[in-house]
Amino acid sequence: MTDDLFSRDAYLATCAATVVGASDGGVVLDRTVFYARGGGQPGDTGVLRWADHVTPVTDTVKARETGEIVHVLEGDAPPAGTVVTCDIDWPRRYLHMRTHTALHSLSGIIFADYGAKVTGGNMESGGIARMDFELGSMSAELGREVEAKLDARLAEDRPVRVLLLPRAEALRDPDLIRTKINLVPASIDPIRVIDIEGIDKQADGGTHVRSTGEVGRVRVVKTESKGAANKRMRIVLDGP
Repeated sequence: MTDDLFSRDAYLATCAATVVGASDGGVVLDRTVFYARGGGQPGDTGVLRWADHVTPVTDTVKARETGEIVHVLEGDAPPAGTVVTCDIDWPRRYLHMRTHTALHSLSGIIFADYGAKVTGGNMESGGIARMDFELGSMSAELGREVEAKLDARLAEDRPVRVLLLPRAEALRDPDLIRTKINLVPASIDPIRVIDIEGIDKQADGGTHVRSTGEVGRVRVVKTESKGAANKRMRIVLDGP
């Protein structure tokens, strides 16, 4: 399996790697800094550099059959055995990192203050995202209240840590699985946990910033009802 360097250090923007497989769908590398689409976070884009080629990576996904990380290319694919340089689109990735940390912080506040679990969520490029909660009601007033709480907590500049916990230990803490349905496959051990100090701590495979102070201001721009116990908040990050 590909060594997913991003899972240990989300700030790596480049690395050398070797092509271990190539097909019409893209290439598989022995190691990568490209995050594969999942958990509501878009896959990374960027380029692979090899010989005199610069091949755009238009998406990064996981193969359904094998779970391998596949770099979807536009243009020539380097053959197996080729040494390449991976360069992600860093501004795009960093915005995803800020957005992901904002969503986890939002989840932590809703869980702590309103007792609601997450029923779904998604990020778009451009610092736009949504999160759905198991709430009985939703209003613009609640959105403004949550926005004020969220921005105040983010401004505390809390550290964000990546933990790897044995599966049995992680599952003993029901708060670590914040979604309404446990989406962590049974084969995952240890479980990767994102700990936003004093705000949120839950199982997650995505990329995050090192501190909540990097997120900046977040606005709750829309509140919606998607069913009797499924309410949605849409957020936008201010700034680049």
